[in-house]
Amino acid sequence: MAAPGIAAISVSLEGYSGSGKVATPALLAAMLRAAEKISDLIFSPGRPPQVQVYGQLIPVQVPGLSNLTADDTRHIAADLIGDNKQAVATLREHGSCDISYGLPGVARFRVNIFIQRGSCAVVMRVISTLIPDLASLGLPAHLADVAKLRDGIVLVAGPTGSGKSSTLAALLDCINREKNYHIITIEDPIEFLHNHKCSTIHQRELHSDTASFAHALRSALRQAPKVILVGEMRDRETIEIVLEAAETGHLVLSSLNTMDAPKTVERIVSSFLPDEQQKVRERFSKTFRYILCQRLLPKTDRSGRIPVAEILKSNPRTRECIEKGEREGKTLLDAMKGSATEGMQTFDGEIAQLVRDRVVNLETGLSYASNPTVLGQELVR
Repeated sequence: MAAPGIAAISVSLEGYSGSGKVATPALLAAMLRAAEKISDLIFSPGRPPQVQVYGQLIPVQVPGLSNLTADDTRHIAADLIGDNKQAVATLREHGSCDISYGLPGVARFRVNIFIQRGSCAVVMRVISTLIPDLASLGLPAHLADVAKLRDGIVLVAGPTGSGKSSTLAALLDCINREKNYHIITIEDPIEFLHNHKCSTIHQRELHSDTASFAHALRSALRQAPKVILVGEMRDRETIEIVLEAAETGHLVLSSLNTMDAPKTVERIVSSFLPDEQQKVRERFSKTFRYILCQRLLPKTDRSGRIPVAEILKSNPRTRECIEKGEREGKTLLDAMKGSATEGMQTFDGEIAQLVRDRVVNLETGLSYASNPTVLGQELVR
């Protein structure tokens, strides 16, 4: 049954005879044809197959499948996992697993399969077969300067579904097109497939190619890369090795699930014991080059979502804030506001401009703002 105000979409299955199990590849292909700008496919017992478009779930009416049963979702999960024994073991031990899946010539997916109420549910993030560029992502062109960096750490932060993987892919492609480097990526799972261009690029997937981010990172330091991409800095050990890699002349790109630049710094520092944190501040202040945070805001005309980016760059002022900690009059927010000529920007500054341009309405802007009270006062002046 469709949610109130959201009409279900009917699709046809090529070659479906109306009997037997629906083939998972045919089901996925049909769902992808249901609408434009689909970000996710969702399969949950007791619900019809669903697609997510601009953050809204839309039911998809498929011949042979009304509401999915636990057997249906288990069948879909088994087809997606195939003979990946590590994924099966991870699902049994931890209750969820991440894999990649491809429909040749159609799409690739980042897949999470998890157990809920004793049955399988599946969420599939649609990954474009084309690597995006900065312009198509709505990001400032000057971020291509990442390709000019010789070493250091570049972080892309934001909540789940904010486009971090796409941004990392675009930045990596800038390097791949411009530099004759050896690049190693460590991902869970591999999302965008990068071809060799000017650079030679090797992509390693967690579980199928390596046991852990930390193990793959330590191995990478012996594989003569200039650039290392780590899909996500999930734990203290990974952060420690990323710092070490940056300190030894590597350029490291990675992501964190944090909301803004100050919280990104604090997440890194707080991953260590209290007596280690000042040293970590000093190390990170010397090695970070960019922290790019992003959010996706619904447009006023409901035509989709628009990206908003906060950009923190390394300069004497920002390095001091990180090394010594934020204090009255010396915060990262103050530093970003005072360094617009260097390409820095804040979430609230960008949101304010979108509200003034009527791309985003005031209510939406305030709900996504870092400091809605201050932003509201600024906009009503």
